[in-house]
Amino acid sequence: MQNFFYLEGGYLILGFIVLLVTLFVTTRPFMGKGAVKKGLGGVGLVLALLIGGHYWVTTKRMAEVKEAFERGEKIICENRVIRKGAQSIILSKKLGWKLNGEYFVSEAYSRPFFTARCIVYEK
Repeated sequence: MQNFFYLEGGYLILGFIVLLVTLFVTTRPFMGKGAVKKGLGGVGLVLALLIGGHYWVTTKRMAEVKEAFERGEKIICENRVIRKGAQSIILSKKLGWKLNGEYFVSEAYSRPFFTARCIVYEK
């Protein structure tokens, strides 16, 4: 739960904007009675389910990545710095990578990689 706002912050902001748009539309004169309650309730429920589901899937994948890394398996992480050539990097304990909290770090690489942006390499 400690990473919830970090992982889902963008989606929470977008969800808030969607709720504001829903509130604006449901308060128009052409909408029926109870539209605000039904609209905000329905949209809020859908957003909560989607954001909660995304958080659950992401944290589950993060745990799988950490466990696989500890077993010595290879991990693929998204490289957001270099977008043209190698858009991902393969790392493992054998290559000198370490797990520092939620980040993969290496002496040979200048930046850490967040476990939420990684998957287990299966060949």
